[in-house]
Amino acid sequence: MKFSLLALSAMLLAIPTLAFAQDDHGHEHDKADLPTEGVAVLASTSGSKVKGVILLKQEDGYVQLTGKVINLEPGEHGFHIHQFGDLTKGDGTAAGGHYNPAGHEHGAPGKTSHAGDLGNITADENGDAVIDTKAEGVKLHMILGRSLVVHAKADDLKSQPSGAAGPRVGVGVIGIAQPK
Repeated sequence: MKFSLLALSAMLLAIPTLAFAQDDHGHEHDKADLPTEGVAVLASTSGSKVKGVILLKQEDGYVQLTGKVINLEPGEHGFHIHQFGDLTKGDGTAAGGHYNPAGHEHGAPGKTSHAGDLGNITADENGDAVIDTKAEGVKLHMILGRSLVVHAKADDLKSQPSGAAGPRVGVGVIGIAQPK
């Protein structure tokens, strides 16, 4: 019994030391270490030739998205952050619906719509769309591993649940970018 109590006491005294040692391994951890830059490389879905690269940058209260999408039909196309980064289905539907953590209805970008509602992008006569938009109220770390999706048609900004923007023509997973 004496040995058991002695062993138990030694173990209890060692626990705080072990907990300290777990975090003392040569570098500091801080919430400020959250990524501030992301990237999504868009690939075409079945029957599409859409490609693109979108850069994402955490700003104060929003994420700035910039980049270019090519091989679109000229005109407007719905552009959204979708729930999952799952690209296992050729038509892009494994990406799920729009990212919507607050449970809002679909609409124009803003505080009362899905967090993933980014509105429309416009492709010129060559099928190229320059991206320069904001995801308001979103933090980059919240959307890492989710996807950016470009749709075949314009988002009407009102139809539920997703704006009647048609099939998905380009999808890409949002990942952490190497800081510049």
